[in-house]
Amino acid sequence: MIAILDYGSGNLRSAQRAFETTGAEVVLTSDRRTALEADGLVVPGVGAFRSCMNGLLAIGGDEIIRERFAKERPTLGICIGMQVLFSHGLEHSVDDVPSTDGVGVWDGTVSKLNAPILPHMGWNTVVAPKDSALFKGIESESFYFVHSYAAKEAVGQRVSWTEHGERFVSAVEDGAMSATQFHPEKSGSVGLTLIRNWTGTL
Repeated sequence: MIAILDYGSGNLRSAQRAFETTGAEVVLTSDRRTALEADGLVVPGVGAFRSCMNGLLAIGGDEIIRERFAKERPTLGICIGMQVLFSHGLEHSVDDVPSTDGVGVWDGTVSKLNAPILPHMGWNTVVAPKDSALFKGIESESFYFVHSYAAKEAVGQRVSWTEHGERFVSAVEDGAMSATQFHPEKSGSVGLTLIRNWTGTL
């Protein structure tokens, strides 16, 4: 069973439909036990870093994510659901002082992209490592992005990269914890392939 964490952020129904294409049972939940015990947990997210963290904290989602990471239970963060896995976010900051603490699975700061056009919206290429499990069969494909902030330093075991004004982290694979800055559920057939690749590891 795949649980999609419902903490008031993200296009949950779109994500649910995409993950249901794998044939797995998919539930939307904010229940701690269900989220902890699911074979796979998806952490979606749209909007701002701070509002997503506030939503997570309200249901203990930060603790759920850290516990799953410690127990090596498969978890996938999407878009802001990836950003909050880092230790800090600079969105709505003053003088680049981190305004919001993240979940802290990975040490790093999510900051504004240095790009002439923001938000970074639309299709862009992802360059994945050769041993990537997420991108098996879809290496160097394009995926759909909508964001203005991103992590820029490598973390975890495998990192994928994308360019928009500067290079940023577009995906991380770190044991049972994975995340994508882009939206696989909005990325057509290649996005569905990535989702199947992830569910195939559960």
